[in-house]
Amino acid sequence: MTAAALLLGAVTAGRIAELCLAHRNTATLIAKGALEFAPGHYPAIVLMHALWLAGLWIFGATHLISPIWLAIFLSLQVLRVWILMTLGPRWTTRIIILPGAPLVSNGPYRIFSHPNYLVVVGEIVTLPLCLGLPWLALVFSGANAIILLIRVRAENAALIGSAMSSVLEHVNELRSPTAATSAVAVTGPMPSTLPRRWQISLSRYFFITASAEMLWMKSRFRRLASIRRSSMSE
Repeated sequence: MTAAALLLGAVTAGRIAELCLAHRNTATLIAKGALEFAPGHYPAIVLMHALWLAGLWIFGATHLISPIWLAIFLSLQVLRVWILMTLGPRWTTRIIILPGAPLVSNGPYRIFSHPNYLVVVGEIVTLPLCLGLPWLALVFSGANAIILLIRVRAENAALIGSAMSSVLEHVNELRSPTAATSAVAVTGPMPSTLPRRWQISLSRYFFITASAEMLWMKSRFRRLASIRRSSMSE
């Protein structure tokens, strides 16, 4: 067995293990009340990666390995492991949103909004180049760019919807009679209607909270767009 076949065997086994892990994490998150968004494009992602691996096996299993591109590919695997360790049970291959759960902002997510997508882009390029197949890298980089465009738009829309739902739920909780009843139980009798100045203060609070949430999401999306433009230009 050639060194290229051993490398491809390790990559294939890793992909199968990731699919099993993603399936388990997805089932756990769904059981906790998480929702899946835009599942329609997921089969295209699986098909693209399967064809990519098949092409590598068919055309590159007997090729010599480039040490430079192999080093770059292995460095991407370090970043991939870092991402998996950071996300833990929240890592999946689908768009799964757990209501009320905060966005992950530690590990590689302190630097990039979607580091996993950057790893995938790098892998699709570097592994074919490692085996001397630049045309395969070009073909599947184009296919991956189209799929990522759909994927990132769907994920951003899901994140915006989740953030707005959280804001609205927070506002409704503050305005709900249950919250007022709880406050009465703790602090004693309260007037049936709030003073005018309190109503104005609460209205300002709701507006500021919603505005801050939207500005934060907008900054995240701008950073993602900047990263995507820089990666495409490279």
